[in-house]
Amino acid sequence: VQVVESGGGAVQAGGSLRLSCTLSGVRFVDYAMGWYRQTPGAEREGISCIAWNGDSTHYIDSVKGRFTISRDNAKNTLYLEMNDLKPEDTAMYYCAADRSFGKLLRYSKNVDYWGQGTQVTVSS
Repeated sequence: VQVVESGGGAVQAGGSLRLSCTLSGVRFVDYAMGWYRQTPGAEREGISCIAWNGDSTHYIDSVKGRFTISRDNAKNTLYLEMNDLKPEDTAMYYCAADRSFGKLLRYSKNVDYWGQGTQVTVSS
């Protein structure tokens, strides 16, 4: 099983990025998906998740209205559109996959699969 994120980079405050995550080796539609982020010395923080069919999504308050999670099941790909980025969004962003949407709604760190992370850096 492989989980591969891409799309990170360095942007100025107010800018935008789109992260992508592909899941291979398992049936993508069997998995709810989520995005987490982590800064050095801090715990990994769940920020958004989406059910297997895209019908249900959740965001933490700090990203609500700025970030949009989506998935394309035909392409086995998860996305995170990030707009109006702020310096406090700087972190390593991780993709997570789990058969339980409920577990991702709780932003559990005990998920089935993790990606390797992609760095997002926002300068002021």
